[in-house]
Amino acid sequence: MGEQINTHPKRVSFGTRVIAFLWDYLIISGYLILLVLVSYVARPLLAPLFEADPISAEITGFVLITLPVYLYFALCEGSKSHATWGKRKMGIRVAGINGKPIGYGPALFRSVIKFIPWELAHFTIWHMVIPSCYPDYVLNILLVAVYGLVFFYLISPIWNKNNQTIYDVISRTVIRHKG
Repeated sequence: MGEQINTHPKRVSFGTRVIAFLWDYLIISGYLILLVLVSYVARPLLAPLFEADPISAEITGFVLITLPVYLYFALCEGSKSHATWGKRKMGIRVAGINGKPIGYGPALFRSVIKFIPWELAHFTIWHMVIPSCYPDYVLNILLVAVYGLVFFYLISPIWNKNNQTIYDVISRTVIRHKG
């Protein structure tokens, strides 16, 4: 059995969650900077993958950018610490709604749900940049959906009694203060 996570009724504020994510974004930004630097060397290998068609570009972008970010969140939140670096800095952790730690499976599911808008944005942008079979109005609807999802994700903790985001509700998780 894993350690029990504090189920203290004091909610983790929206601001605390945002600051934790900004700390994590430092790590993500560092990875992206490293990726840009490496891409200068690997450009002859990577350019054809990004220029061939939107699906090839999407898959390449997913493998190089999105998947590592998903795994960062999932592996950290499913680990013994139950928190990313940013969450640890802010003294918070991810738990199941029962207050018990989550494992790697639920953490991965949570990350996938969390980053749906991000991946939908990538899909849409690649289909806008590289000619595709989708008409402009479909791509515009998808962009509006991305912004709508992001807005919904951001406001969902406001009306939820446990300050859960929609992806927390779907994945049956909650953010709690470290006990």
